[in-house]
Amino acid sequence: MVISGRGRVGPKSPITGSHAVASSQHAVVTDTMLDTMRDGGNAVDAAIAGCMVQAVVQQDMTNHAGTVTALVHEAGSGRTFELNSGGTIVPGLPRFAPVPMGKGLYAPAPGVPMAVIPGFMPGIKALYERFATKPWAQLCESAVDRAEQGHEVTSFEHLVMAQTVEFFLYTESGRRHFTPDGHLPQVGDRWASAELAATMRKVAAEGPDHFITGEWAEQFVARANALGWAIKPEHMSEIPPRWSDPYTWTHKGHTIVQQSPPERQGVFCQIVLGMLAELDVTSLGHWSESAESLYYLAHALRRAGLETGLLNDPTVFGDAGAAMTTPEMIAGFARILRDARSHTDLTQHIALTRGLPAVAASGASKQPAGSCELSIVDQHGNWVQMMNTLQGSGIPGEVVGGVPMVGSHAMNGLTSGIEGWHVGGGRVRSILSNTMVLRDGAPRLALGSPGNVHCTVPQVLSNILDFGMDPYDADDAPRCLPYSDDHTISIESRVSPEVPDGLARMGVLLNPLPAYDYHMGTYQMSWRSDDGVLHGCTGPRREGVAAGF
Repeated sequence: MVISGRGRVGPKSPITGSHAVASSQHAVVTDTMLDTMRDGGNAVDAAIAGCMVQAVVQQDMTNHAGTVTALVHEAGSGRTFELNSGGTIVPGLPRFAPVPMGKGLYAPAPGVPMAVIPGFMPGIKALYERFATKPWAQLCESAVDRAEQGHEVTSFEHLVMAQTVEFFLYTESGRRHFTPDGHLPQVGDRWASAELAATMRKVAAEGPDHFITGEWAEQFVARANALGWAIKPEHMSEIPPRWSDPYTWTHKGHTIVQQSPPERQGVFCQIVLGMLAELDVTSLGHWSESAESLYYLAHALRRAGLETGLLNDPTVFGDAGAAMTTPEMIAGFARILRDARSHTDLTQHIALTRGLPAVAASGASKQPAGSCELSIVDQHGNWVQMMNTLQGSGIPGEVVGGVPMVGSHAMNGLTSGIEGWHVGGGRVRSILSNTMVLRDGAPRLALGSPGNVHCTVPQVLSNILDFGMDPYDADDAPRCLPYSDDHTISIESRVSPEVPDGLARMGVLLNPLPAYDYHMGTYQMSWRSDDGVLHGCTGPRREGVAAGF
């Protein structure tokens, strides 16, 4: 076995595997996936086992009531399939966002996460029924064991929990789960949950339906009803997971495969990389060294975000994605951006209105953090790129059967990253990172990440496909957020000294994020080099382990 790191934050090395590779954000998860494939399981078996245990050992990032999405490339058929199983809105019911009113009383309120029907286990069931080969109970063994025996709390896990636990301190179940003795589990503690262990044993014995129609589902509905959310048992399966053909497009001879609408990632990336090609950004240098390149990138990210605000579930709405991505439209976006640039040095304007130096004072990044990505290739040539996340999970702040939930951040608005509608039965729109790059119909690269995926996926793809970086170096390179309406660009603070001055001449302030900002994600990648060797890696911004055999 070849292993990269053992879960530490910081630099890591790519790995190779003659038969199989796997990458995740946690050593236990990666070990579980490799053990499953060594025992004869395929990549989907490994993904299911990995997701089940990941929601036990990384409750700061995911849970068994959240969202799962996947791209599955089946070697036998040569086809790539897309699974979308996010949390769903109950058609016809008003938005329910429980807010603490004191002494355990709750009332709906706007602006906070709303309750949704969990998508995690329906999605896992769909994967299992279509592609899995191992007995269900066997794929749950690691999750049961870790729930019973506990897992060692890492420094990164404790950091994230300390930043987010307040969300759970408003509920009795949340306090009992995350602060069992009045305090968070500390670094090095072995954290176990008897309640979660009991749930894992039952789901192992009964199958995923335990969460859909079984005892856990009954407990979930009962708690929802007690809070005033009038769901019924049939709502737990009213909007099933969706299998579909993924969104496919080409860039410089590469076939890019991503999640289709209502997910935004495919259209978003096509607009960004198309604009960068029209603007010939590679001739300007990388955005970590060229102010002009960074200016164009940040604006392209902003434009893609604005345009894809019109994407929603095509079973309910028309699909505007095709119109957004015509060569003529993308060329028009690029021309507007090129023509709108200042031809006057605006450095003094920055000094007069915002002060010098031309760098914002605060580099704090306040972005959501909770998701997990898995990248797996098995010995048969099957590939899986999969996300499991706490986003879109159940009842905000509540813990049912040892499963913590954060609800959904779906709002209604053209600039909302996550949007959902309360009639029509459509799926919630989000932007998820599952990506494969194919050559001659076969995967050569698979990648994905948590953390600001709307803007980081196109940057990592461009690093690889436009700038020719190796996958790990493409992940390691500095990343930025979209151009801000106040003429500020936020980027990890590993840029050339000339970049802030160059931006100032264009009337733009640079906001330095931490050099490696964990909110900007860390990629789980697998790829096959031209010599046929499999490789994998995980990025430096978070914990993670890539390994192969």
